Amino acid sequence: MRDNFIVGAHCLQKNLTVRYTMRANISRGRRMYKTILVPLDGSPRAETILSHAASLAAKYQAKLVLLQVVEPIVAMVTPYDMVPYVDKDAAERSMEEAKSYLAGKEGELRGQGIEAKSVVESGPVVSVILNVAEREKADLVAMASHGRTGLSRVFYGSVAAGILHKADRPLLLIRAQD
Repeated sequence: MRDNFIVGAHCLQKNLTVRYTMRANISRGRRMYKTILVPLDGSPRAETILSHAASLAAKYQAKLVLLQVVEPIVAMVTPYDMVPYVDKDAAERSMEEAKSYLAGKEGELRGQGIEAKSVVESGPVVSVILNVAEREKADLVAMASHGRTGLSRVFYGSVAAGILHKADRPLLLIRAQD
């Protein structure tokens, strides 16, 4: 028997709200999503995806894997140094702050009855997200886009665009509003 999927969308004052009504045959043991990866960067904008991911997790009894990627902090000791220096103490502090932040979010989700797990990794953001998605066997990557355009996108890049172009699994992407 085929599962039925109904997808609809509507636009409300520049906020695009996408609404999915999906009926999966859970009684036969099949779930649309078992594991949802949610990359966060600690910003309120990135957190806008949490309500969407939590709703999907509750509906499909899926586990949420919260991920924060800490990029190495590179500094020059003097203007004459040609070799970059990685500040290990600052990197460790950043990792601990990320772990504490995700533990708080994990606790909030568990309080809602949603299974959650936190992962903190270091490295290039897009590569780490894709690697964690594969390692955790994520059925969906759910994330918010900061919506950068123009020169800011050129200079800062776009994690969402990188994931969109390289991901081998479904991606739920929402544009975070100010």
